[in-house]
Amino acid sequence: MSVGLRRLRDEPDLLRRGATDKGEDPAVVDLALGLDERRRVLLAESDALKAERNDASRRVGEVIRGGADPNGSEVAELREASRRVGDRIARLESELQAIQAQLDDAMLRIPNPADADVPVGGEEANLVVREVGEPLLRVDDSDPEYGPWARRPHWEIADELGLIDNVRGAKVTGSGWPVYLGDGARMQRALISWFLDVHSREHGMTEVWPPVLVNAESARGTGQIPDKEDQMYVATRDDLYLVPTAEVPVTNLHRDEILDADALPRRYAAYSASFRREAGAAGRDTRGILRVHQFDKVEMVSFVRPSDSEGELEWLTERAEVLLQRLGLAYRVVLMSTREMGFVQARKYDLEVWAPGVERWLEVSSVSNFRDYQARRMAIRHRPDGGARPELVHTLNGSGLAVPRTVAAILETYQRPDGGVAIPEVLRPYFGGRDQLETTLS
Repeated sequence: MSVGLRRLRDEPDLLRRGATDKGEDPAVVDLALGLDERRRVLLAESDALKAERNDASRRVGEVIRGGADPNGSEVAELREASRRVGDRIARLESELQAIQAQLDDAMLRIPNPADADVPVGGEEANLVVREVGEPLLRVDDSDPEYGPWARRPHWEIADELGLIDNVRGAKVTGSGWPVYLGDGARMQRALISWFLDVHSREHGMTEVWPPVLVNAESARGTGQIPDKEDQMYVATRDDLYLVPTAEVPVTNLHRDEILDADALPRRYAAYSASFRREAGAAGRDTRGILRVHQFDKVEMVSFVRPSDSEGELEWLTERAEVLLQRLGLAYRVVLMSTREMGFVQARKYDLEVWAPGVERWLEVSSVSNFRDYQARRMAIRHRPDGGARPELVHTLNGSGLAVPRTVAAILETYQRPDGGVAIPEVLRPYFGGRDQLETTLS
């Protein structure tokens, strides 16, 4: 379960409102309440019957010790009564198991309520927190040598330089599975390595190289199941799921564990290929690499004390911003509204980079605070100072960063009037010191 039975009983109105604000059906809260009440009634009845059965067993012993024939009618009647009670207990326990399974499922379907100050609504309610850098215009008239020139979208640049081959990717796998070639492939590798280097060396995160397949329990723990199960690729023969983000395997590293308070916060940075079925849905963003089924991403994951999670969200957001600032890309930080933030988040920032070739803000990172929602599903706790009773941790994660849209923004920002593309200075060591991308076309 995710929100906890105590919260269900004490704050049903808050949970109903939280579901409505996120565009979910609040009826699941009432379903869970009804199942919880039925479960408690059955438990009380079962406990009473177990006491009655124990009393009958005690009376059998007393009667026999009093001299009654162990095979006589009086003892037989007592034993028969005890058997009938046992049958009723067995039926109750069977019903209890069914009710418990239904309750567990209902609890998983109650979304995490958003923080109280999160704007309610859809895309129109998103709030821009800050904007950093000057967004470049598509038409640039500031170059004294070339005069006015228009920046092109990244797919035209990638085609001309032979960096990305969507056609052959479609031949090998299908639409939305790009192939990176030459400096296109090197750009992927450079960004991944640089992201991990910054996070591990400067931000103190432990680097993780996780599996890209997870079991159902792991996907359930972070909230992909049941909410986003239809968006995941499934290896049906083995009942395993391809990860939509490294968040899933990394957060599950501490499932069913009690962490020492002195070890918090625990911070990880992990690269993984990520897989999502919904790429290019409804014909959106089918050109280029803005929506693809497989993409590379470095994820940041934190486990913290509850009192530290608000500050940790800001810290993680700033760590992602460091990367965009050093890449020289204009970006903005957006506080997402209730219907834009997702099922399991309590608070979420999106970092959107400016792509001048398409004149759009592109999401390259989402940084989220889940409070104790995921930790409750995964039973991740910490032991407070002084040996107190273990408490749930708070979990957070954020993209640091997603690679495809970062590449798109780099190509569109660093293109030159003569058709070349400069390499951001921080990435040049990964290109052998070169300052410009090379074509792979002969």
